[in-house]
Amino acid sequence: MQTLHPLFITLHVLSVVVWVGGMFFAWVVLRPTAAQQLEPPARLTLWAGVFARFFPWVWVAVVALPVTGYLMIFGRFGGMGGAPLYVHLMNGLGTLMILIYLHVNFAPFRRLRREVAAQNWPVAGKQLAQIRVLVGVNLLLGLAVVAIASGGRFLVPG
Repeated sequence: MQTLHPLFITLHVLSVVVWVGGMFFAWVVLRPTAAQQLEPPARLTLWAGVFARFFPWVWVAVVALPVTGYLMIFGRFGGMGGAPLYVHLMNGLGTLMILIYLHVNFAPFRRLRREVAAQNWPVAGKQLAQIRVLVGVNLLLGLAVVAIASGGRFLVPG
């Protein structure tokens, strides 16, 4: 198991980069540009397409992160009981992020796609607004997890 640790950490970090980096790009770069340059029908259609391409990658991360994370926890610490506080923080915040993503995917994103297909722009806009808030929350949580992962053993006692 210990010999596989480099593979697990590599897959773990790549999953974080794809998910959190994708949210950063979408929230900080694409969102304001699309809002500034596109009328609602084009903007909503763009977002439905962007999410349809991005969310399968998030699904990969949502599976890979807990699997690789728990393999590393059990391989290195013998389980959660032996894990330091920063690992518990990453686990808790990561679980919350996954739950938020599942909600976004199965509720407002499905409604967004349905309303864009029906060209019901006002209702589609409300769904996009809800997604925007939840992605913003997940982005902040993801950045916190990255900070904890990179400096937690030095900054978080226990």
